[in-house]
Amino acid sequence: MLPSVAVMLVLLSCTHGENPAIQVILTNKGLQHGMHAVTGLIQEQLKNITFPDISGRVNILIGHVGYTLTGMTITKCDLPEPTVKFFQEHTGFRASIEGLNVALTGNWLTQFGVIHDGGSFDMAIFNFALTSAVGLGRDARGHLSVTSVSCSAEIGDLDAKFYGGASWIIQPFVDHFKGHIIGKIKSRVCPLLEEYIVMLEHHLQVMNVSFEVDQVLALDLPLSGSPIVSATSMNLGLKGEFYNIKTHEDPPFVAQPFIMPEYPDYMLSVGLSEFTLNSALYGYFSAGKFQILINDSMIPPESPVHLNTSSMGIFVPQLPKQFPDLLMDLQVYVTKAPKFSLQPGVVQLGVQTTVKAFAIEPNGTHIPLFTINVNSMFSGKVWIAGERLRGSVMLDNVTLTLVSSEVGTVKIAALKNAVRVGIKAVVLPKVNEKLGEGIILPRLRKAQLINSVLKMEKRFIAISSDAQILQTEDD
Repeated sequence: MLPSVAVMLVLLSCTHGENPAIQVILTNKGLQHGMHAVTGLIQEQLKNITFPDISGRVNILIGHVGYTLTGMTITKCDLPEPTVKFFQEHTGFRASIEGLNVALTGNWLTQFGVIHDGGSFDMAIFNFALTSAVGLGRDARGHLSVTSVSCSAEIGDLDAKFYGGASWIIQPFVDHFKGHIIGKIKSRVCPLLEEYIVMLEHHLQVMNVSFEVDQVLALDLPLSGSPIVSATSMNLGLKGEFYNIKTHEDPPFVAQPFIMPEYPDYMLSVGLSEFTLNSALYGYFSAGKFQILINDSMIPPESPVHLNTSSMGIFVPQLPKQFPDLLMDLQVYVTKAPKFSLQPGVVQLGVQTTVKAFAIEPNGTHIPLFTINVNSMFSGKVWIAGERLRGSVMLDNVTLTLVSSEVGTVKIAALKNAVRVGIKAVVLPKVNEKLGEGIILPRLRKAQLINSVLKMEKRFIAISSDAQILQTEDD
């Protein structure tokens, strides 16, 4: 039963920095909801459980009778809602169930001297109680580890009806050996539970803690430290670093500590730090993905300025004279990895780029014209609506600096105004259209986030949510 609580951790999860870049908090509300969902799954699966045989010898006054109860399956189960709590002492969970009544059926075999007999039976177990606790930890590779801390089982009473063979002889002696059967069942429960925990532990140890996002990036999600358990919540700190798959190069900055608030009205909260976002930007930058070659076919037809030497003459007077009626290319590349700055209610992004302009002769030769540096500062907002992550962005500032020119004077002020107008009129509307459409919030394994809210805090984003268990064809 209690290992099923730990299975919920699989739904959450899925160089270890000193500070976690991602924090995941499971609240008491989430724990109770998860236990309720797991209870329903257990109820459905009980009908598929086959119990191991029970054998023994008992004295029924006329001598010792050997017996075996085999092929036991559950026909009915009144499963009360278990209670589950965070277990601070051993950094884990403690769960208990009381008043469980189970009806079983199976076959019986007996041996009395040289006499062998057999038949079927119905059995009822009354007031079964189980209390179990597991501790959580972290192994050397950052996997979540689960261990059994304690387990106890009690059975209030047992009744059995035997059919077939010489059952009419055995039935009067049920009271003589039901205590023996109760003892056998009790002795099997906790070892079976602990075997399940060992299986779960093995499953956790082979889980991936690094996931490929696309052809460029992978995301590292090992635990950065042991889970932190309080009376009301559990906090999992994750490394949360994106890296370039080819180089696996760490960014030239480290994760900074942040205090993730607990939102008890929600089942689950996730804190996403600046480090995680910026490591993704650094990964793309180190892979050379932040560069583009812009030609005139990419300029909207309605634009008053096009990429040819005649049109660009308003910014570079000598250009149409030296290179008349030639198309142009702009080689644009980011010179430094962009970085997000997260502040309460707003996200800021600075981008430093270099633009090299070329004229294209009829034979395809590229002639260098001028080089400028463009530093842009953007700000934006992110929110959740309709279970989608949405956003908007605006241009705060842009500055242009002339690095070199092979064609004389470049009117930087006029070019700056044109760049600003182009970003605001052409680039940002398309970007904001996509951001407004949003992306669907990621699903947990067999669960969907609902009632989600997002808060922008200093150095991190906090997303709090409830979860709804999804029913699949495999359930």
